[in-house]
Amino acid sequence: MQQVTLNNGLQMPQLGYGVFKVPEEEVYQAVLEALHAGYRSIDTAMIYENEAGVGRALRDSGIPRDEIFLTTKVWNADQGYAETLAAFETSVTKLGVDYVDLYLIHWPMPNDNRYVETWQALEELYKQGKTKAIGVSNFHIPHLKRILEEGTIVPVVNQIELHPFLNQEEIRLFCKEHGIVVEAWSPLMKGRDALTDPVITQIAASKNKTPAQVILRWHLQHDVIAIPKSVTPSRIRENLAVFDFELSADEMQQIDALNQNQRTGSNPDEMHKK
Repeated sequence: MQQVTLNNGLQMPQLGYGVFKVPEEEVYQAVLEALHAGYRSIDTAMIYENEAGVGRALRDSGIPRDEIFLTTKVWNADQGYAETLAAFETSVTKLGVDYVDLYLIHWPMPNDNRYVETWQALEELYKQGKTKAIGVSNFHIPHLKRILEEGTIVPVVNQIELHPFLNQEEIRLFCKEHGIVVEAWSPLMKGRDALTDPVITQIAASKNKTPAQVILRWHLQHDVIAIPKSVTPSRIRENLAVFDFELSADEMQQIDALNQNQRTGSNPDEMHKK
């Protein structure tokens, strides 16, 4: 597993396992499967309603806690300084852990205008050692600029929707300039058009790899952290088998050219859901 060094010196696996919308009754077995396959980074969130199952799988896996990189997130309805501190305690209680490795603001919710005070709560949690790193999710450049201007700690990560049809080049360049690592949610476009695109399928055939493996390799070569999600054991393992080949510069450019700014999720500027 390749590691990415975050701006505070912490190392994070470049390929992780996401559990978005995996029900509580399924997530335990799925996370165990992922850990036994070789994943060491697990990404969950309060709103996924599966933190308890994730935590149980971590404990039952037999893998030492300090070898697993655990991420969770504060939900929109819990933004605000005191609310975020309370939400964090709820999450670690459900997870059954003493600390998390990365705590994120899930969405900026710019109309609520509370993400700066929420960030200040994350800074406090970090200073207390309750989380080893803090970051954001779904933040556009104006949101990031406010955090950089009004906060005292630079986020280690910005987790955003990113795949070949939404390559987020502008945000990636901004984050790179400021030492923020980009992490891709929905890296495989939730199994939609990117997996059947002729450019990707042709490259996959030439490499004797699957389209999913080619897309994940594209993320890695852009220095992006990817957190694919699957509950199918064979695909969980398939998504890990991306460290034994490389895409050429021309192949990378071909995939880059597929960008259509096409989202599968909400636009952070328009997100109102609490």
